[in-house]
Amino acid sequence: MASNSPDCEEAAAAAGEDEDTGAQITPIVTLAEVAVTTGEEEEDTLLDLKAKLYRFDKEGNQWKERGTGSVKLLKHRETGKVRLVMRQSKTLKICANHLVVPTIKIQEHAGSDKSCVWHASDFADGELKEELFCIRFGSVENCKKFMEMVESIAESSGKVEERDSKDATDAAGLLGNLSVDETKEEKASMEVSASVAKLEENPQTESKTHQEHSQD
Repeated sequence: MASNSPDCEEAAAAAGEDEDTGAQITPIVTLAEVAVTTGEEEEDTLLDLKAKLYRFDKEGNQWKERGTGSVKLLKHRETGKVRLVMRQSKTLKICANHLVVPTIKIQEHAGSDKSCVWHASDFADGELKEELFCIRFGSVENCKKFMEMVESIAESSGKVEERDSKDATDAAGLLGNLSVDETKEEKASMEVSASVAKLEENPQTESKTHQEHSQD
């Protein structure tokens, strides 16, 4: 006699449960799509590399890891300013966020040709803080590429600032000349106004002088 074993019965029951009945289940809650902004929408990516970032802890006198992720150099389309931004790969938390300014000095780390260090006024924690960073790349080539681009951007920013400073000085000189000319015009205008006022105060003297000249 053949009889179904418990294993066969369980398999049949499981098959029945997995069978597609064609029924459609309407979700209880409908979630709307939410647009996520990163703050990078108005910027173009100049460089994007994988790396590990450290910051120097002055109190503990040691390097502390900030995170592993992508370090980017982003150029703003309107202002032309470039900033360095790095986010942790899993949480996307910002671990570095600062402008690449003309005064930035980046140099190779003494202990590794895959690492480099620099000082920056960083805003990653929501407030400006002077930080000493060290970043380590997976290859010497990426480290050199990063250093060369940062140095190039810093140099270009310095030239732009010099040009803007010269333009501002020239504009100030033009405004100074304009102010001198306006002062002269105001002085002449005041002299004319004083003469007119004097005539208005002594009309009889003017008339008498005119009559005397007529009699002569």
